[in-house]
Amino acid sequence: MSTDTPDASADDGPSRAELAARIEELETDLAEATADDGTEKMSIIATKGTLDMAYPPLILASTAAAFGYEVTVFHTFWGLDILHEERSKELKLSSVGNPSMSVPNLVGALPGMDRLTTTMMEKRIDENDTATIEELIETSLDMGVEFQACQMTIELMDYDEDDFYDGVTTGVGAATAIQDMAEADIQLLV
Repeated sequence: MSTDTPDASADDGPSRAELAARIEELETDLAEATADDGTEKMSIIATKGTLDMAYPPLILASTAAAFGYEVTVFHTFWGLDILHEERSKELKLSSVGNPSMSVPNLVGALPGMDRLTTTMMEKRIDENDTATIEELIETSLDMGVEFQACQMTIELMDYDEDDFYDGVTTGVGAATAIQDMAEADIQLLV
């Protein structure tokens, strides 16, 4: 009677030593990939270009940078006006459809109301010694915040890339913004 015993030379699989070495290699790769370098990352998407909606992404970005976060702010559609040197100085406050305004929509729709509410807000900003949009952008850039301008929106709105503040990264696409958000500890849409 013959017994079939596995022949070690017929076995094509890796040896125990090879498997152990591969496991150790994978554990090292995993440790490196998941290592915390101590720098937290924040990604903000700015989509609105009114005076009252320009402040939140800028204040959040500069504050996070002050706390040591690596911050990226991706501006798209009307949010791009925040980074445009001329347009950022002419941002308006809309009184229509803004539930926090003490102006009824019917009154807010009257000609000149947006200019009036904008002037009132600009006066409050000045009286409270609140930083301007330009000051917040410059401070944020000095602190290392990366402001990105959406390439598709630049083309759609027919903007000239030279019209943005110095230091703004132009030509950024949605794929780059999504990758940035995927790598961030905090993601915000403003």
